[in-house]
Amino acid sequence: MKIQLRYFASIREAFGCAGETLHTQASTLGALREELMARPGAGAPALARGRAVRMALNQTLCDESAQLSEGCEVAFFPPVTGG
Repeated sequence: MKIQLRYFASIREAFGCAGETLHTQASTLGALREELMARPGAGAPALARGRAVRMALNQTLCDESAQLSEGCEVAFFPPVTGG
């Protein structure tokens, strides 16, 4: 399925972009996080286990069990962000 990813604050800096469109087989936020951590590049450590990462699905804060759907928007950000 195709989803929209958004990165904020230090996670955006680590990935080097504010967002991207991704084709994924992941069915949950947790599986998506694992998929992103497995990709080569500087962004993966920003999502590593043990790091505090907040996630939102279609602009609603969710935990890793939230189910993804075609065309959804997923955002990753640290627990405290500035404006």
